[in-house]
Amino acid sequence: MKTHVLFNLFATFLLADGLNIEDSAGQFFSSGHTNNWAVLVCTSRFWFNYRHVANTLSVYRSVKRLGIPDSHIVLMLADDMACNHRNPKPATVFSHKNMELNVYGDDVEVDYRGYEVTVENFLRVLTGRLPPSTPRSKRLLSDDRSNILIYLTGHGGNGFLKFQDSEEISNVELADAFEQMWQKRRYNELLFIIDTCQGASMYERFYSPNLMALASSQVGEDSLSHQPDLAIGVHLMDRYTFYLLEFLEDIHPASKANMNDLFKVCPKSQCVSTPGHRTDLFLRDPGSVLITDFFGSVRKVEITTEAIDLTDPIKEVEERPANGDVHKEMHSYVDQLPVSEIIHQNGKLCATSTNKMSLCCFHGDVSECEMQLPRGLGVEGPP
Repeated sequence: MKTHVLFNLFATFLLADGLNIEDSAGQFFSSGHTNNWAVLVCTSRFWFNYRHVANTLSVYRSVKRLGIPDSHIVLMLADDMACNHRNPKPATVFSHKNMELNVYGDDVEVDYRGYEVTVENFLRVLTGRLPPSTPRSKRLLSDDRSNILIYLTGHGGNGFLKFQDSEEISNVELADAFEQMWQKRRYNELLFIIDTCQGASMYERFYSPNLMALASSQVGEDSLSHQPDLAIGVHLMDRYTFYLLEFLEDIHPASKANMNDLFKVCPKSQCVSTPGHRTDLFLRDPGSVLITDFFGSVRKVEITTEAIDLTDPIKEVEERPANGDVHKEMHSYVDQLPVSEIIHQNGKLCATSTNKMSLCCFHGDVSECEMQLPRGLGVEGPP
């Protein structure tokens, strides 16, 4: 009796669990979101900007840990701090003064480095307007089912972000690039995060749908550095990204943390500056958006109980008469007409008949069809 009851309970549990899985899969496939991408950009060079490279590499490490592969990450570093001659620990970049975690690691794939990190290349990556010779590893191959995380760090001001102390991108240019992405169906939802002085000014001009933005500081505020290290001689990270990474370390692929939790990262008591966010362009309630919708990549499987026809839907159409014989229309190939020789030949305008393949030439109001076709055609004209 007890065995029978336990069996029934177990069967009920499996059935309920299966229904929950099917419901979750149905919600996933109806959401329009099937893949995640990340564009991570450090716009600063020179040794004293060590922290900006560490910021970007730390976010890179987090999204890889949560499941986004290198094939879906575009990493842009304006300088190579790991190989800088001032680095007392060559081939390493650290984000904490305890020096326990080398965020450069052994498997970092930098797609754009040094002087390749420009405003032009950044905008071309976003909009997909790259030369044909550009390898896939340097392309953002997203589509209208892609959720994209864009992270920027560097030096900025009211309405601009500097690239390598030589050029700037304005908030208007960035807003127009996102609109191009939307019009070209290059994203489903987009999360924009920027860690720079007066960062909130960079999302003021955004106008494209399904876009959410976060910044480390408000207009008129500086974004401050963190984790000074006397041995290296520089700050290792910025405050906002430091606490962002501290938050992400507690996230796992099945985590239920949402965007409202992310908005609470680094309050003014920790950041000194005032972080900001913008959600009016985003269609979903931020409380229903999981962190892993942008920072992770969980492959979901659709469960079905129906057979799926995998045969080619394009089939040859055949006519089968009563006697069972198959009749197919016979086709033969002929040499291409020498268009360059016969058009405007001898002052005459010539054309071909699509039905009889005859060559007709027009002399003003008089038309005649010539019987002499180019050699090799093997097609007779009308009498």
